[in-house]
Amino acid sequence: MRLSLDGGGVVPAQRESFAHSGYLVLPGLLPASLQDRLVPEVDRWVDDGLRSRSIAVCLDPGSDGDPPPVMELELPAHGELLVHEPLLRIIADLMGAPFVFHHLHSDRHAPGAPGKPWHHDYEPNDLGNPDLVMVHALHYLGGLDGTVGSLTVVPGSHRRLRGRPAPAHLGTTELSGEVVIDELPPGSTVLINSALLHGRRPAPSPPGTLPRYFVDASYCQTGARWRPVKPYWRHMLATARAIGLGRGQWPELFAEQHFTEYARPA
Repeated sequence: MRLSLDGGGVVPAQRESFAHSGYLVLPGLLPASLQDRLVPEVDRWVDDGLRSRSIAVCLDPGSDGDPPPVMELELPAHGELLVHEPLLRIIADLMGAPFVFHHLHSDRHAPGAPGKPWHHDYEPNDLGNPDLVMVHALHYLGGLDGTVGSLTVVPGSHRRLRGRPAPAHLGTTELSGEVVIDELPPGSTVLINSALLHGRRPAPSPPGTLPRYFVDASYCQTGARWRPVKPYWRHMLATARAIGLGRGQWPELFAEQHFTEYARPA
């Protein structure tokens, strides 16, 4: 479902649609001035090796877990995006409860990039409560036009998959009931329930196709302790508080008590 941003929030029908389908399209959510500042930050994140170093810290069993020299949220425009007020108001409307920041990722997809298999991104909480909501905000800085893959989702799948593995063995094959999202203006966001089955289907990239600039941020409903995905999560939250992200407006956004200890994935 698409949300008109004229009113600045969601209405009951849109809240019900998100609960039922698991996703909400927010065309043109991000102002052009923010998009223009995010693009060179993504270039720096990728070209200076900061992204690869961040990934290595999380995946390398020999890593000591120390934070990379720079985190995404320390880049000024990325920090601004993380606490973008219209986005946080919509999330608050949809969750109906306080929420906490989970993680932030940033990437640049080259023309001809491979697809990403069907998956979901829901993390467990210490109460094993599948009704607590986790959301991912998928930000497409240049929009979507079907040239560097398309976002595909299976509406309603979030009600079946929480706490269960996603069928990654299916790759990016077409699934019954799927919705393909491939036409969005610049600065658009797709807000999904993190348990929603989704993927990136590859598409031909004709000559002259520009890279896709992509940022995603995740937020969790409070009420249990969530599993962090970065070993330096305490440093990440403390840095966000120190630089004043969300100060005064969202008191739980960077609070440590909403997380368990980090466990490195197998």
